[in-house]
Parts: sequence; C-alpha cells; structure tokens
Amino acid sequence: MTCLRSPIRLVAAGLLALSCLLAPAAARAQGAVKSKHGDWEMRCETPPGASREQCALIQSIAAEDKPNVTLVVIILKTADGKARLLRVIAPLGVLLPAGLGLKVDQTDVGRAGFVRCLPSGCVAEVVMEDKLIEQMGAGKNATFIIFNTPEEGIGIPLELGGFRDGFSKLP
Repeated sequence: MTCLRSPIRLVAAGLLALSCLLAPAAARAQGAVKSKHGDWEMRCETPPGASREQCALIQSIAAEDKPNVTLVVIILKTADGKARLLRVIAPLGVLLPAGLGLKVDQTDVGRAGFVRCLPSGCVAEVVMEDKLIEQMGAGKNATFIIFNTPEEGIGIPLELGGFRDGFSKLP
C-alpha cells in the first residue's frame, strides 16, 4: 500500500465519488443498502448532479479493547471508473504523521497517509492496485492500525469474508 500521490484530477474524482458517505454517521444513514456481502454493505445513491448511481462497499469496525475507537472502511470505484479506492475514516486525535497501517492476515501491506481531517474524522485514502485487491479477496482478516503516539498502535480487525463477491459487484 503506497501513499496516494496521483494527479489532482484523480483525487478530485475520488473525493467526488460518494463524498456524502465520508462521515461515519453518513455511512450508516445515507445511501440505500443494495446488498450485503459478509460484513460488508453495498450502499448506493445518485449524488446531486451525477448522471448515474454510485456505489461503495462499506464496513464500520471498532477496536476490540476500545469500543469507542471506530473506523469506517469504504471501497469504491471513482466516478470515471478508472481507479479503485480504499478510503478509511479514523477518529479525530490519531497521530497523522504515522499514517494508517494495514495487515492482511499476517502480511504487512504498508501504510497510507492521511489526506484530510473533517469534523467526523481523518481520512486515509489509497488507489487500490491489483495486488491489494487480490490480497484482500484471498484473505480472511485485515487489521487496520492507527496510532495515538509513535509507540502506541491500535489494531482494529476487519473480516474480509464477502469482500471478493462484493467487490466484483461494484458498478
């Protein structure tokens, strides 16, 4: 997983796609649930001014030992259909320079930088390359790691069951 360092137009397209689903409350409240794939929900809606419905796979997760520490994980294709994005919304107060870590099963995938903070949380986002999609599709569990301090990481587990099926159905 590498930091998103693509042209501004790709970032703009990614932020436009389902931007209303950025906030954790919005992820639960907006967009119609079209289908469920394991613990993943596919939520879809037509944003104002968009010509077609846009969908995302979404899963909200909490740290096992800190239930007040939650993440919203969003998988989507950009509005132009040319890129696939992994977007994670972490709680305010995370250590931004440390970024967001990811392990699939026990394999360290890497870290993504946070691209912005909103009133609802801080957003890390990466373009999903084929290798990451394959790892998540074949894996059983993922662990997202956020940091409160450079020494204190919090691992938040995510079930990957249903990912492959849900991802294949993203329009």
